Amino acid sequence: MIRAQWEWALEDAAGVRLDRPISPVFGNQFDAEQWLGENWRDLAKQSAAVARLLHDGVQAAAPVTLRIP
Repeated sequence: MIRAQWEWALEDAAGVRLDRPISPVFGNQFDAEQWLGENWRDLAKQSAAVARLLHDGVQAAAPVTLRIP
């Protein structure tokens, strides 16, 4: 049985996908969302401006803007 994979595609402010930092791959949506909630500030400091949740390579939710107030 193949497990579904959830991961974040991270983009800079210009919409270019970043190759660093890299999102881990998760077995479920909850764990993926929890990871982003715990790490979004660090990701934003590394030039990530937008996070897109991918489910088996297909966008699964609206993009999340990563903005430090």
